[in-house]
Amino acid sequence: MSINLSKGQTLSLDKATPGLTKIMMGLGWDPVNTGKKGGFLGGIFGGGGSGGADIDLDASVIMLDAAKNTVDTVSFSKLRSSDGSIRHGGDNLTGQGDGDDEVIYVDLTKMSANVVHLVFTVNSFRGQTFDEVDNAVARLVDDSSNAEICKYTLSEKGRHTGVVMASLSKTAEGWQMTAHGKACQGRTVRDLASDAISVL
Repeated sequence: MSINLSKGQTLSLDKATPGLTKIMMGLGWDPVNTGKKGGFLGGIFGGGGSGGADIDLDASVIMLDAAKNTVDTVSFSKLRSSDGSIRHGGDNLTGQGDGDDEVIYVDLTKMSANVVHLVFTVNSFRGQTFDEVDNAVARLVDDSSNAEICKYTLSEKGRHTGVVMASLSKTAEGWQMTAHGKACQGRTVRDLASDAISVL
Protein backbone atom coordinates (compact mmCIF):
# COMPACT_ATOMS: atom_id res chain seq x y z
CA MET A 1 0.00 0.00 0.00
CA SER A 2 1.33 3.42 -0.97
CA ILE A 3 2.22 5.88 1.79
CA ASN A 4 1.26 9.56 1.59
CA LEU A 5 4.23 11.55 2.86
CA SER A 6 3.84 14.90 4.54
CA LYS A 7 6.37 17.71 4.21
CA GLY A 8 9.57 16.82 6.08
CA GLN A 9 8.62 13.15 6.54
CA THR A 10 11.21 10.43 5.85
CA LEU A 11 10.53 6.85 4.75
CA SER A 12 12.98 3.93 4.87
CA LEU A 13 12.78 2.26 1.46
CA ASP A 14 14.43 -0.93 2.72
CA LYS A 15 11.67 -1.35 5.30
CA ALA A 16 8.87 -0.36 2.94
CA THR A 17 10.11 -2.45 0.02
CA PRO A 18 12.89 -4.93 0.93
CA GLY A 19 15.27 -5.75 -1.91
CA LEU A 20 14.40 -2.63 -3.88
CA THR A 21 16.88 -2.05 -6.72
CA LYS A 22 15.06 -0.17 -9.48
CA ILE A 23 12.80 2.79 -8.88
CA MET A 24 10.90 5.37 -10.86
CA MET A 25 10.22 8.90 -9.65
CA GLY A 26 7.13 10.23 -11.39
CA LEU A 27 6.25 13.91 -11.32
CA GLY A 28 2.83 15.12 -12.35
CA TRP A 29 1.02 18.46 -12.48
CA ASP A 30 -1.93 20.23 -14.05
CA PRO A 31 -2.51 23.81 -15.13
CA VAL A 32 -4.84 25.70 -12.80
CA ASN A 33 -8.38 25.65 -14.15
CA THR A 34 -9.35 29.33 -14.08
CA GLY A 35 -11.84 29.25 -16.91
CA LYS A 36 -9.24 30.98 -19.03
CA LYS A 37 -5.84 30.00 -20.28
CA GLY A 38 -3.19 29.63 -17.64
CA GLY A 39 -2.21 27.42 -14.76
CA PHE A 40 -0.19 27.13 -11.58
CA LEU A 41 2.43 24.82 -13.00
CA GLY A 42 2.13 26.61 -16.28
CA GLY A 43 3.75 29.59 -14.70
CA ILE A 44 6.53 27.48 -13.36
CA PHE A 45 7.32 25.09 -16.14
CA GLY A 46 7.26 27.17 -19.19
CA GLY A 47 4.35 28.72 -20.87
CA GLY A 48 4.88 32.44 -20.97
CA GLY A 49 3.49 33.39 -17.58
CA SER A 50 0.62 35.38 -19.06
CA GLY A 51 -1.89 32.57 -19.03
CA GLY A 52 -1.12 29.90 -21.63
CA ALA A 53 -3.06 26.73 -20.90
CA ASP A 54 0.10 24.62 -21.04
CA ILE A 55 2.64 24.53 -18.23
CA ASP A 56 6.18 23.36 -18.98
CA LEU A 57 7.72 22.11 -15.76
CA ASP A 58 11.03 20.28 -15.87
CA ALA A 59 11.82 17.42 -13.52
CA SER A 60 15.50 16.85 -12.74
CA VAL A 61 17.72 15.00 -10.30
CA ILE A 62 21.00 16.14 -8.79
CA MET A 63 23.47 13.42 -7.72
CA LEU A 64 25.71 14.38 -4.77
CA ASP A 65 28.50 12.76 -2.78
CA ALA A 66 28.89 12.60 1.01
CA ALA A 67 30.42 16.09 1.07
CA LYS A 68 27.37 17.39 -0.86
CA ASN A 69 29.40 18.05 -3.98
CA THR A 70 27.54 17.61 -7.26
CA VAL A 71 28.60 14.41 -9.04
CA ASP A 72 26.16 14.58 -11.98
CA THR A 73 22.80 16.01 -13.03
CA VAL A 74 20.06 14.42 -15.12
CA SER A 75 17.42 16.60 -16.76
CA PHE A 76 15.69 17.22 -20.10
CA SER A 77 19.00 18.55 -21.42
CA LYS A 78 20.99 15.46 -20.27
CA LEU A 79 18.77 12.40 -20.30
CA ARG A 80 21.22 9.88 -18.82
CA SER A 81 23.76 9.99 -16.00
CA SER A 82 27.40 9.35 -16.84
CA ASP A 83 27.40 6.10 -14.83
CA GLY A 84 24.25 4.88 -16.60
CA SER A 85 22.26 4.48 -13.39
CA ILE A 86 19.69 7.23 -14.02
CA ARG A 87 17.58 7.88 -17.11
CA HIS A 88 15.13 10.73 -17.77
CA GLY A 89 11.96 9.74 -19.62
CA GLY A 90 11.85 12.95 -21.68
CA ASP A 91 10.46 16.46 -21.57
CA ASN A 92 6.75 17.23 -21.16
CA LEU A 93 5.90 20.76 -22.33
CA THR A 94 2.26 21.02 -21.25
CA GLY A 95 1.29 19.20 -18.05
CA GLN A 96 -1.87 18.07 -19.81
CA GLY A 97 -3.35 14.62 -19.23
CA ASP A 98 -3.51 12.22 -16.31
CA GLY A 99 -0.69 10.43 -14.50
CA ASP A 100 3.02 11.23 -14.51
CA ASP A 101 4.06 14.10 -16.76
CA GLU A 102 7.79 13.39 -16.44
CA VAL A 103 9.56 10.32 -15.08
CA ILE A 104 13.08 9.59 -13.89
CA TYR A 105 14.29 5.98 -13.72
CA VAL A 106 16.97 4.96 -11.19
CA ASP A 107 18.90 1.67 -11.03
CA LEU A 108 20.48 1.67 -7.57
CA THR A 109 22.73 -1.28 -8.50
CA LYS A 110 24.48 0.73 -11.23
CA MET A 111 25.02 3.90 -9.23
CA SER A 112 28.56 5.09 -8.59
CA ALA A 113 29.68 4.23 -5.07
CA ASN A 114 30.42 7.87 -4.22
CA VAL A 115 26.82 8.99 -4.85
CA VAL A 116 25.07 9.33 -1.49
CA HIS A 117 22.20 11.73 -2.23
CA LEU A 118 19.70 12.14 -5.07
CA VAL A 119 17.72 15.38 -4.95
CA PHE A 120 14.65 15.65 -7.20
CA THR A 121 13.70 19.14 -8.35
CA VAL A 122 11.05 20.77 -10.52
CA ASN A 123 11.54 24.12 -12.25
CA SER A 124 9.67 26.35 -14.66
CA PHE A 125 11.82 26.88 -17.71
CA ARG A 126 9.52 29.59 -19.07
CA GLY A 127 9.24 31.40 -15.76
CA GLN A 128 5.61 30.61 -14.94
CA THR A 129 4.94 30.49 -11.20
CA PHE A 130 3.43 27.82 -8.97
CA ASP A 131 0.36 30.01 -8.56
CA GLU A 132 -0.52 28.60 -11.99
CA VAL A 133 -0.05 24.94 -11.04
CA ASP A 134 -2.45 22.40 -9.51
CA ASN A 135 -2.04 18.82 -8.35
CA ALA A 136 1.77 18.78 -8.25
CA VAL A 137 2.71 15.28 -7.10
CA ALA A 138 5.96 13.33 -6.75
CA ARG A 139 5.54 9.56 -6.47
CA LEU A 140 8.10 6.82 -5.97
CA VAL A 141 7.41 3.52 -7.73
CA ASP A 142 9.10 0.11 -7.58
CA ASP A 143 10.08 -0.13 -11.25
CA SER A 144 10.29 -3.93 -11.09
CA SER A 145 6.71 -4.50 -9.90
CA ASN A 146 5.18 -1.13 -10.88
CA ALA A 147 3.89 -0.81 -7.30
CA GLU A 148 3.70 2.72 -5.89
CA ILE A 149 5.76 2.98 -2.69
CA CYS A 150 4.93 6.50 -1.60
CA LYS A 151 3.89 9.90 -2.88
CA TYR A 152 4.13 13.52 -1.83
CA THR A 153 1.55 16.10 -2.90
CA LEU A 154 2.70 19.71 -3.07
CA SER A 155 -0.13 21.91 -1.82
CA GLU A 156 1.65 25.25 -1.43
CA LYS A 157 1.27 27.87 -4.11
CA GLY A 158 3.27 31.04 -4.63
CA ARG A 159 5.31 33.20 -6.96
CA HIS A 160 8.28 30.81 -6.91
CA THR A 161 9.43 29.10 -10.12
CA GLY A 162 11.07 26.01 -8.66
CA VAL A 163 10.61 23.39 -5.95
CA VAL A 164 12.96 20.89 -4.32
CA MET A 165 10.41 18.08 -4.17
CA ALA A 166 12.17 15.17 -2.47
CA SER A 167 15.49 13.46 -1.86
CA LEU A 168 16.88 9.95 -1.58
CA SER A 169 19.82 9.46 0.76
CA LYS A 170 21.96 6.38 1.37
CA THR A 171 22.38 5.65 5.08
CA ALA A 172 23.76 2.80 7.15
CA GLU A 173 20.21 1.40 7.19
CA GLY A 174 19.78 1.75 3.43
CA TRP A 175 18.11 4.30 1.16
CA GLN A 176 15.62 6.75 2.65
CA MET A 177 13.23 9.16 0.92
CA THR A 178 12.40 12.55 2.43
CA ALA A 179 9.66 14.89 1.19
CA HIS A 180 10.76 18.54 1.12
CA GLY A 181 8.56 20.84 -0.96
CA LYS A 182 11.08 23.68 -0.63
CA ALA A 183 10.11 26.67 -2.76
CA CYS A 184 12.91 28.36 -4.68
CA GLN A 185 13.61 30.48 -7.74
CA GLY A 186 15.16 29.27 -10.98
CA ARG A 187 14.47 28.26 -14.55
CA THR A 188 17.03 25.43 -14.77
CA VAL A 189 18.23 22.69 -12.45
CA ARG A 190 21.54 24.55 -12.06
CA ASP A 191 19.65 27.48 -10.56
CA LEU A 192 18.24 25.16 -7.90
CA ALA A 193 21.54 23.51 -6.90
CA SER A 194 22.16 25.50 -3.70
CA ASP A 195 18.57 24.98 -2.55
CA ALA A 196 18.92 21.26 -3.25
CA ILE A 197 22.03 21.06 -1.09
CA SER A 198 20.37 23.02 1.72
CA VAL A 199 17.71 20.35 2.35
CA LEU A 200 20.24 17.61 3.05
